[in-house]
Amino acid sequence: MASKGTRDTAASGLTPAAGTGLARHSVGLGGVVFQSVTFMAPGGAIATSLAVAAAYAGGALSLSVLITLIAALIVAASIAQLARHLPSAGSIYTYPALGLHPYVGFLVGWGYALITGLVGPIVNLLIGYFVGTELNAEFGWNFRAMWIIFMLLPAALTALAGYFGVKFGTRVGVVLGGLEILIFVALSIWMFAHATASAGSVLDTFTLKYATVKGFTGAPGLLGGSVYVLLAFVGFEAAAPLAEEARSPRRTVPRAVLLSCLIVGILYLFTTLAVAAYVGPSHMAGYGGLGGGSPWILFGRQLWGWGWVILFLAIINSFFANGNSALIAATRTWYAMGRIELLPAAFARTSRRHASPVVGVAAQTLLTVVIALPLALDYGPATTFELLATILSAVMIGIYIVINISVIGYYWRRQRAEFNWLAHLVLPVIGSLVLLPVLAAAVGIGASWLKFVTPLPYPISQAGLAVGIWFAVGLLYLAYLAVTHPGRVREMGQVFD
Repeated sequence: MASKGTRDTAASGLTPAAGTGLARHSVGLGGVVFQSVTFMAPGGAIATSLAVAAAYAGGALSLSVLITLIAALIVAASIAQLARHLPSAGSIYTYPALGLHPYVGFLVGWGYALITGLVGPIVNLLIGYFVGTELNAEFGWNFRAMWIIFMLLPAALTALAGYFGVKFGTRVGVVLGGLEILIFVALSIWMFAHATASAGSVLDTFTLKYATVKGFTGAPGLLGGSVYVLLAFVGFEAAAPLAEEARSPRRTVPRAVLLSCLIVGILYLFTTLAVAAYVGPSHMAGYGGLGGGSPWILFGRQLWGWGWVILFLAIINSFFANGNSALIAATRTWYAMGRIELLPAAFARTSRRHASPVVGVAAQTLLTVVIALPLALDYGPATTFELLATILSAVMIGIYIVINISVIGYYWRRQRAEFNWLAHLVLPVIGSLVLLPVLAAAVGIGASWLKFVTPLPYPISQAGLAVGIWFAVGLLYLAYLAVTHPGRVREMGQVFD
């Protein structure tokens, strides 16, 4: 059961964290909301993830966004229900640990530790790719040298922001997140003003009429696109790990998770419809190949002239804000796991001056160098992005399904007086059923019995193998802990509030 603040790690017999611990109750609702918003990186997601999704969904991209938004809102509602009772920095794994079983909580924490660690390498790689592309196009500078330099530079700057603590980091998120949303809304309005498609054909993007990509016609295209649309939504749950640093977390975190998901989902629908109006639904399949680094840069050049630079900076800003919020979420999750010694206790060490988890900050920065750089040198930045993004999506889809099931278990077993059939059973089941075929498409399984699932191309198709290896290692580690330190796994259900 949840423990009170007096039952901290020292009282539990665990190794206490060095430093001062996290900065408790220091972040308001706005900062918590934008922690999730900037983790989703709406500007960067519109410019990249949704553009990649169009290569599979074609003119059904808006339908893919709508279905994914509904599924994401159901998961957000499940997280909100759990966060009311379980405010914890280890939130994502605490929920299934108490709702289902500590072993399930461990595997979810193991998966979340991976994907939050991957976000930093992904976004730093994208910054390098976009800056390198434009510097090469405008000035002829060496593309390879530029993307390497501008991948490593933001990694260092993000680490610096993370070191200065959560208040500084979330303030950065509010400013950067607000700017990117305003710029993409403004360009979308310009695109509607210069529309080439009729209103009727734009509304047809909510059907399968224009899902005509070769090899992904109809439902397979919708599912293939949903893998990357889901990637664009990943992050609405990132408010939850701030539960120990948010003011009134039992109210703030649930509101932040739902609000961030809804705000960004509406933005995705608006911008997707703007693209359909501007290029025409029948041309959406080629949308991802327009304009070099991103089709949106091309749109900015066509509609704003030299004003495209503003859009370019908004995309870079979005990636940087994403890296900043990802570092906050990742290091808090690792901090919580280090606090109960599921990860090395060093991860629970915090700066005495800024109350930031300094070992986690260093580890997140190192991941950019040891994961993104070698893969990008081998496959190239664009393909590496798709591979890492697919791994991230696959793991998060699985986690979202488990969280939906966890809300059923938690309220039925531990909060029976509050159990509601719609909120705590019907909606979580529906949300999980919607996500299952998307998970199958992401990991490349089920094509023999789910005829509407088409595997993704190589090397992206290897995402399922990578996910399988990670969880196989996790199962071996869990078996070791179950034999040698069973108490550590049980501690995943402890709430330090």
